Amino acid sequence: MEAELQEQVVTMVQPMPGYGELLVKGFSRMNTAIAECTDCGFELSKRTLLENASLTATEGLLFLICAVAWTLLRKATSRYLFQPLARWCDLPRRDAAKMPESAWKLTFYTASWSYSTYLLFLTDYPFFHDPPSVFYGWKATIDVPKDIAIAYLAQCSFYGHAIYATVYMDAWRKDSVVMLVHHVITLALIAFSYAFRYHNVGILVLFLHDVNDILLEFTKLNVYFKNRAGVRHKLNDVVSNIGCCSFAISWFWFRLYWFPLKVLYATCYSSLQSVPNIPFYFFFNILLLILTLMNIYWFLYIILLVVKVLTGQVSEVNDVREYDIEDSPSPAVYKKYNHLHSSKDGYEIHRVDGLRQRNGIIVHKHL
Repeated sequence: MEAELQEQVVTMVQPMPGYGELLVKGFSRMNTAIAECTDCGFELSKRTLLENASLTATEGLLFLICAVAWTLLRKATSRYLFQPLARWCDLPRRDAAKMPESAWKLTFYTASWSYSTYLLFLTDYPFFHDPPSVFYGWKATIDVPKDIAIAYLAQCSFYGHAIYATVYMDAWRKDSVVMLVHHVITLALIAFSYAFRYHNVGILVLFLHDVNDILLEFTKLNVYFKNRAGVRHKLNDVVSNIGCCSFAISWFWFRLYWFPLKVLYATCYSSLQSVPNIPFYFFFNILLLILTLMNIYWFLYIILLVVKVLTGQVSEVNDVREYDIEDSPSPAVYKKYNHLHSSKDGYEIHRVDGLRQRNGIIVHKHL
């Protein structure tokens, strides 16, 4: 009878904490874990890795194959679908160059977020409504359910592709270096959480992040389609403004409210309640905290855009991460060197006064 009561207490849905409770309990538990870790160091990490990590060569090979497949699929859809669509709509050169990137990302993130939504709300997984449950019954030897494994393979390989794409395929932006760091951290989180069987919390993290990317790319596409064939389309203008507001609200709600109060609370505090001495506790939480800091960093860009719109510094929605037009050569330089170009995989590469371009966009890559 006593055992049954204990089980009911463990499985009882815990209310979501506030920021204060997260900070107090989370950092208190981390400080206690640091004080109690008498054997911390390289040897413990090596031993923990060998004893708990579970990743096969077949899974690694599948990751590489799918990462290459995402890259080839993006090139194919850009060349045969998105670029012809941009030409058919007669978009301005700069917008036509960036439209395939946003269309590709919108397609992927819509599919991936829909699938994670299905897992969290249309199956028996209780992780969204009861985040601490992600660690109930955890064992290093548990099998990853096939439906979650599919999501992990798709997401992990996509972020492997995204690292390559950020450097060699995407337009270069002011935060592209931060974006590279984000992709590396995300890839590490996905791969290691799969290997250490923290896949339950991983699905929750993916769900809370992908929705913002959908709204971002949807808004950017409407910005690009505002001017077609030299005519300004009011509908796309209105939709882009609505999308911008929805993006800002969802970013705060999903990444700065739900993410820390659901995910960080579960990983920093609840995890040690369910699994004392849980493997790589500090490693995963440090990565998640860095991810939180990057979410705050990007939210500052969103606030900057809102402030510019409200103060009249800009009259319409635009991506403040883009390089301003004055950062690029003058139109006269474009005309002078416009005939010097070559095509590679459907992406035009130009050289203008020593500045590298992709799709007619000055990329200014400094790594």
